[in-house]
Amino acid sequence: MSDVDRRRAQARLKAAQVEYFPQFESVTWYKEPHLRKLYAMSLVLMIASATTGYDCMLVNTSQQFQRWQQFFGPDISDNNKLGILINMFNIGSIVSFFITPYVADHFGRKVAIVLGCILMIAGGCLTGLCIDFTMYIVGRFLLGFGNSLSQMASPLLLTEICHPQHRGPVTAIYNCLWNLGALIVSSIGWGTAYIDNDWSWRSITLIQTVPSLIQITFIWWLPESPRYLVNKDRNDEALAVLSRYHAGGDVHNAVVQFEFKEIKETIQMDRDADKATSYLDFFRTKGNRWRLAIVVSLGIISQYSGNALFSNYINLIYEAAGITLQNQKLAMSTGKTILDLIVTIAAALNVDRFGRRPLFLISTSGMVVAFACWTATGAIYENTNMTSIQSGYAQLVFIWLFGVFYDIGFSGLLVAYALEILPFHLRAKGMMIMNITIQAALAVGKFVSLHLLLFSTMLMLNPVKRTRLPGTTFHVTGCLCFFTPAGMWSN
Repeated sequence: MSDVDRRRAQARLKAAQVEYFPQFESVTWYKEPHLRKLYAMSLVLMIASATTGYDCMLVNTSQQFQRWQQFFGPDISDNNKLGILINMFNIGSIVSFFITPYVADHFGRKVAIVLGCILMIAGGCLTGLCIDFTMYIVGRFLLGFGNSLSQMASPLLLTEICHPQHRGPVTAIYNCLWNLGALIVSSIGWGTAYIDNDWSWRSITLIQTVPSLIQITFIWWLPESPRYLVNKDRNDEALAVLSRYHAGGDVHNAVVQFEFKEIKETIQMDRDADKATSYLDFFRTKGNRWRLAIVVSLGIISQYSGNALFSNYINLIYEAAGITLQNQKLAMSTGKTILDLIVTIAAALNVDRFGRRPLFLISTSGMVVAFACWTATGAIYENTNMTSIQSGYAQLVFIWLFGVFYDIGFSGLLVAYALEILPFHLRAKGMMIMNITIQAALAVGKFVSLHLLLFSTMLMLNPVKRTRLPGTTFHVTGCLCFFTPAGMWSN
């Protein structure tokens, strides 16, 4: 094709895009009463992300409590049992793989959220009031199962009720609130650490039911997904939702009519392509295979880039860095979580300004540099027989920097980007695949990291047998982290 023909083809494509995607007047959400109401109610959906952050960091925070260690002492002294305890939340999420997309697609996003909240409330009560190790891990299983339902359905409903001009930043902010949940548990844990009995850890364990109680109470005031309603041939209800929350009740609004038309056409095309949607649809076209590869790779990279070392075995990392006092550990955890929350929200609000791909590239490149420095300072600390306070604290500086770069890309865009590339008929299943990939990666990574860290720490404390901690744990993760920017560049 000549340059002239190429320019003509590009001009025709641009004209077609302008015709199909007309330019609408910019809408400022806080100036419109109906949008203020919509996004105020949408906070109920964002609670799901904060709940996940709370649940995921709960065991890691509890491990720093002496009373928790004493209560489960005989059980957690067995490394295999400790690994099971830490992984049970992820195992519950993996088991839910077979039911979650079905519930969300056939009964609606709101039903899936309510069912998930009920299971999480039950799991929170079991763990908070447990009398033994078995009761605790059963509660963690229920928490993981219920969290998968709520965590998958909430962002689906959020992105499908948002005004199209605000969808990018809002869905990006959703996953950022994971850090809010982590901040709440670490802050409350810092305070309850002074309780000199089992309620020091039981209190923060029971508090994890509060977000689910809030969500199950206020979810009924939220509208159902217009896409779900159209898919169930409830077109009038879908149009009413769009007009009420996107145009203040004006059914003839240009944006509302365009959205309604686009939803109907998209769902009809999905129906024409395949009457019975299944997971096999991901393999039937080149585009869907590429989407599947992106979703799976996002799930793996988000957990195997080094962040899990800190979030899952925070106590061992602090001990290896020379920080042994309980209050110091809790203060460090709280400070890091506050920083993570600020960075993630700032990145999410600028996602449309900088673009998804540049943020991912900045994130992964910075993670590689920070992780390399973390590994180097860890090696220096070891080689001084753990006597160099400066290198011990330097590790924590680079851990914080690593977290900052991770937050720029993965904390907000992990869910938002996946939702944007998935068509409606594969959206629930695609999100479930990403979630199951994350949970499986976490489960495997936690077991491996636990034994490597325990083995390395034991050797570090034994001057005769001591070996290098980075050589056993950090180098493996560092290699995986190094190849991440290349993968992002190819996308």
